[in-house]
Amino acid sequence: MKLLTLGTLFLSASAVNSFAVDSKIMPGAEVIPASDTHRLKNIGACHPKHHDRRTVTIRHSRHKNDDVSEDFLWGIKKANHGGRLLLKKHHTYVIGKKLDLTFLNDIEVQLDGELKFTDDIEYWQKNNFYYDFQKSITFWRWGGKDIKIFGNGLLNGNGQRWYNEFAGMEILDPDNTFYRPILFLTENATRVSVEGITQLNSPCWTNFFVQSKDVSFDDVFINAFSTNASAEPKNTDGFDSFNVDGLRVTNTRVDVGDDCFAPKPNTTNMFVQNLWCNNTHGVSMGSIGQYPGVMDIIEHAYIENVTLLNGQNGARLKAWAGQDVGYGRINNITYKNIHIKNTDHPVVLDQCYFDIEAAECAKRPSQVNVTNIVFENISGTSSGKNGKVVADLTCSPNAVCSNIHLEDINLTSPAGSPPVIVCDGIQGDIGVECQSSEDSQNKRAFDHPEGI
Repeated sequence: MKLLTLGTLFLSASAVNSFAVDSKIMPGAEVIPASDTHRLKNIGACHPKHHDRRTVTIRHSRHKNDDVSEDFLWGIKKANHGGRLLLKKHHTYVIGKKLDLTFLNDIEVQLDGELKFTDDIEYWQKNNFYYDFQKSITFWRWGGKDIKIFGNGLLNGNGQRWYNEFAGMEILDPDNTFYRPILFLTENATRVSVEGITQLNSPCWTNFFVQSKDVSFDDVFINAFSTNASAEPKNTDGFDSFNVDGLRVTNTRVDVGDDCFAPKPNTTNMFVQNLWCNNTHGVSMGSIGQYPGVMDIIEHAYIENVTLLNGQNGARLKAWAGQDVGYGRINNITYKNIHIKNTDHPVVLDQCYFDIEAAECAKRPSQVNVTNIVFENISGTSSGKNGKVVADLTCSPNAVCSNIHLEDINLTSPAGSPPVIVCDGIQGDIGVECQSSEDSQNKRAFDHPEGI
């Protein structure tokens, strides 16, 4: 009994000490109770879509090298369990240290100002969170449950220096060791929502969700641009995911120069609506099947009301082939009401993804099955780069491609008419007239696009 009492006292003392440390107010910080509506209104913490909460503010950065990472971490901890961290408009908060935020439970972050990462490449390449999948790193990671980020502010990856120094390299080059941070990453997170903010100039992928469930983005603008014409942003995908169930993106604009939306292995139950993509590689399922002996799946996605402009790809399914790759399936995917303009490959099934020679893909085809796919009401124009071809659905001989249906396809090419839809290795009727890539007329459309 005496030991139990001593143990209880020890735990109580620890709890008090922990509270005492946590209750310290950082210089320039403030904690405002939810009941003080007048004060909350004065500092901009009253939001029409979110109820008042205990609100924490922290000091902002005084100059571009004034790192407030410690203050930010303190503010997050103080707002955790039912509160809100407010980052005020007209102020910048510089983050220069890696942050592990995987302890969250019922927290809101109101981003009305600017959160900006330093571009100290030497620091970040030594201090980050690393993920084996495509050698990914991040500045920080968010995890836990019931996490809401909203506001009219800016999450700035400060990517220009990264673009300059990465120029000429490839992320998937096995010899590449120049790793670039992802702007926003969740890990082991449940019920995460991001609303209203702008994400700017991520050094690499903009968003990556890992081992997470029920992630939603609404009314977000994602942009990546370079002021150096010889060093464009690279691999700055809008959305990527790995082992995720439940991903929702609505009313969002993306202009990044790479994939607009591209769930990676083992992502299920996706909903995309009212998505605008400019200068991207499209709304892609994949890539999957990259790693030897590993089974990947992507399934149950409904994608509607999407505009794809001035890009490399439109609606795309992509999987790996070649030596030492994996296998799996892309299943139950619907693309509906998709408008495409000036895009090289408006509709494409690519089972020879990345820099793999065609001969290697023929020798060692993809083992990713593609089933139950719908392309409905797809309209617009290609760029003409692929001649008259506006859709190319080429299935690997080692895979099953079945129940693939096209309906109301109204795509044209500036290279001439009639537009050509290619289908190779697809089982059954796809719903529209299509040609084999070996067809002589079709081959001419491939080989001589300018003369047609």
